[in-house]
Amino acid sequence: MSMAELVSRRSTCLRRQVGAVIVKEKRLLATGYNGAPSGLPHCLDIGCMREKLKVPSGERHELCRAIHAEQNALVQAASFGVSVRGAVIYSTTYPCSLCAKMLINAGITGIIVKDGYPDKMASEMLEQAGIEVRTFKDDEKGISENYDDLLLPDEGLKK
Repeated sequence: MSMAELVSRRSTCLRRQVGAVIVKEKRLLATGYNGAPSGLPHCLDIGCMREKLKVPSGERHELCRAIHAEQNALVQAASFGVSVRGAVIYSTTYPCSLCAKMLINAGITGIIVKDGYPDKMASEMLEQAGIEVRTFKDDEKGISENYDDLLLPDEGLKK
């Protein structure tokens, strides 16, 4: 999770800094953070429409100019021809329903999150798809001290 947290520092979102790391067979496949599409002005520079309109968290995703961390990680993998089927994603925040749909179709088999997110549809879809989601706990034995434990995608996932 520390790698996802590190990636989140690159975020240009004014509301929430999110980082994601896709892992398979002890290998880092892709990373992503939330921010404007490549080459476009960032919210840090031009402001946040969702903030101006007072849109609550978890609603009206189409008003956000940022690409979510999970989406950016999937796009990064695709742009380099890296399959993520059977991989696990570590994310600093629970995926929204848009990201959940993409993760399901990409073949992600597990999701490990640090913080929650108010999107009931996302959790319903992930459960229906049989994708295991578990919350990372800072005090998990060995996770922060042992790199191999961080990259074990197929073991220990619990709802």
